[in-house]
Amino acid sequence: MNPSPLPLIAWRHPRPMGAQGRCIGRTDLAVDRRKTKRLAHRIRQAARRHGWPRTVYSSPLQRCAAVGRQLRRWGWQHHIDASLLEMDFGTWDGLTWPQITHTEVDAWCRNFAHHAPGGGESLHAMLERVAQCLTRLTASAPDSPVLIVAHAGWILSARWVTHHASAPVQPDQWPPAPLYGECCVVPVESIQYRPV
Repeated sequence: MNPSPLPLIAWRHPRPMGAQGRCIGRTDLAVDRRKTKRLAHRIRQAARRHGWPRTVYSSPLQRCAAVGRQLRRWGWQHHIDASLLEMDFGTWDGLTWPQITHTEVDAWCRNFAHHAPGGGESLHAMLERVAQCLTRLTASAPDSPVLIVAHAGWILSARWVTHHASAPVQPDQWPPAPLYGECCVVPVESIQYRPV
């Protein structure tokens, strides 16, 4: 019998510059270098304390990849993985929330799982992508936890697919985002999500 995979340890990236009041998915915003270094230092300390591998995966967007690059300067392996990207909000991406019409937001809320906001990626598609990524990453390192730096939407999706068999139907079912720099443990013993 194969042992259960170890958990995935995910940190949300530091607060990016210029995100306040905007719909930010794939918009590539920079992060203050001090905040980047501070989070990288916290990840390095946690890895030393727990005996975790000195390998980290990140989204290619600056707000995640900069943390991985800092760890690489300290001798870590850093792998950029596009499947760790934030949700694609299409034409909404980078706009301020008042620039997005109520009609468009209402259309998403009415079909929360399957509507693609801004013509980008539906929540259903995001959950499928995250479930496949979790399966692949944990299979590649069965004897140690996988460490990643990712986005709030990705982390919430990872938590969702390990506890739920289907996508949320209403927006109020979606959990609140982790704080910037927060460490989240995702138990991946069993991915529950079964897309239909």
